[in-house]
This record gives sequence, C-alpha cells and structure tokens, in this order.
Amino acid sequence: MDVQKREYGGWPNCYWWSNGLVDLVVTADVGPRIIRFGFVGEANEFKEYPEMLGQVGGDGWRIYGGHRLWHAPEAMPRTYFPDNGPVEVQVHPAFIRAVQPVESTTGIQKEMDLWLEADRPHVRVVHRLRNGSLWPVELAPWALSVMAPGGVAILPLPPRGRHEEQLLPTGALVLWAYTDMSDPRWAWGYRYIRLRQDPTRATPQKVGVVAPAENWLAYWRDGHLFLKTFSVVPGARYPDLGCCAEIFTNAEMLELETLGPLTTLPPGATIEHTEDWWLFRDVPFPEGDEDIERVLSTIQTQIN
Repeated sequence: MDVQKREYGGWPNCYWWSNGLVDLVVTADVGPRIIRFGFVGEANEFKEYPEMLGQVGGDGWRIYGGHRLWHAPEAMPRTYFPDNGPVEVQVHPAFIRAVQPVESTTGIQKEMDLWLEADRPHVRVVHRLRNGSLWPVELAPWALSVMAPGGVAILPLPPRGRHEEQLLPTGALVLWAYTDMSDPRWAWGYRYIRLRQDPTRATPQKVGVVAPAENWLAYWRDGHLFLKTFSVVPGARYPDLGCCAEIFTNAEMLELETLGPLTTLPPGATIEHTEDWWLFRDVPFPEGDEDIERVLSTIQTQIN
C-alpha cells in the first residue's frame, strides 16, 4: 500500500493512501477530515465544496465536504467549532492517525485512526474524542459522511415481525421539526427507508432511527454502493431521543450519520466510535425492499 504526501484541492499537505483498488485523502491543513474516498481514478464518493477547497484559517465553520467527526448533541456554537487549522497526521506502519489540537472553546480533542485493507475496498475508521478540559463533559461521538449529490440513501428500519408474534414496539423513528414525511424524496418501505438527494429541492430533510434491525447505512450513486457499518452499545443512552443512525439531505449533498452513546467523559478520558466502510461497483438501482435484499445478499459474501 502506498501513502504519499501531496497536494489535493489546493491544500498542499494531504496524505493519499491507496491499495490499488480504492484511495482516500486525509487533510493536514484542516481537519481532522477525510476529503476523498473512491475507486482509484474514479469520482469521489464524498461531496466536495469547490469554493471551500484549499481554504484555511478564519473563525467561521466550513463544511468543506468529505467525512468529519463532531460531538453530539448538536448545539450552536459548541458543535460548530471551526476545524480550519492544521492537524497532526501520523503515518504508522498499519494505519494513519489525524489529531486535532484541543478545541479552545470546548476543551475536546478529536482524532481519527484509519486502516485500509490491503486487497479489498474496505476502510476502518476509529473516531476518538478526548476531554482536554478540567471538568467532566457529557457528549457522544458523531461521525458524518457527506456524500456527493444525485444518489439514494438506504436506512434499515427496526426489526419487523407479525402482529401476533410481536405485540410490543421494536424501535422508533425520530423526526426533526423540518422533517416532511410527504416530501417525494422519501420512500417508506417495510424494511428500509430510502432518501433521494435532489439538487432541485432546497428544503432539508432528516430522520433518525432507534434500534435498527442492522447497524449499517448505505448510499447508492451511479452504480456504486457505499456501505458503512458501525458499532452499537446495547442498553446505552444515545443522543437525539436515542438515535444511533441518521440521514440528512439538502440541495447540495446527503449525509450518512452514525453516533456513539452519550457519555459523561472525565478530564483526560476518551471515547471511541468505529465505522467500517465498503465500496462496491456495478450495483443496480435499489427500486424497493426486494432489490435492496438482493444487493445485500450479493455483497455479504464479499464482506465476510
């Protein structure tokens, strides 16, 4: 595997990592952030904001694109601490680590560790929050992948079953004040929710799920399927009325968001949240639940 330090998007200090199948780019001039993930020589699966690429410094938060780490619950201004300054990128024999300086307003330090498998389109990302303040802080790690426009997100629903066999609820959906369930971008299936990114519709949409049937999110675009799996702690308390997975869209992009449990973090302590990313090609458009099931059964053999 090949790690090179070179320019990307106007940032001179970026780390490219490739296994010949897929590549990813970690920024060192801002972050911590993974600005690119995709098949070698092909389009970035993540959204990029061209007007923001290469920018550094300033007091305003910029989305940039790519994949980032936040701490939940979302609040202004705490969540939106600008990651516009340099981060330390460490290249280890088996992984890359990006370490942000302690945030001056929150006392939290963000880290990401990345492992790229040698011969498969698979990346493991460990997200880490460290409390660098002098007092305990309640928070949850929150990993957000900003996907390129024009695709469809897939979110598994809580476990399904027959009324006669399951009298009590198995999970819940969480809605935001701006969630419009009649919006045509939504497709409400029996086992899965689909959300289409539409550049012509500016109104944002978001939904979260409590206790999904399976711990994954996916995004289909132009025959590629980006799949992320994530860890869930049974019985733990999660933010956003219990959500461990959320999807959000507006006219510019779509986000696949996973969350760790709410934790009261003592000074000096850390909390971690892990995702595994997979990328597949030649995947047919998911018209409905049955199509999604067929795709899952096909790619399952490649993941195991």
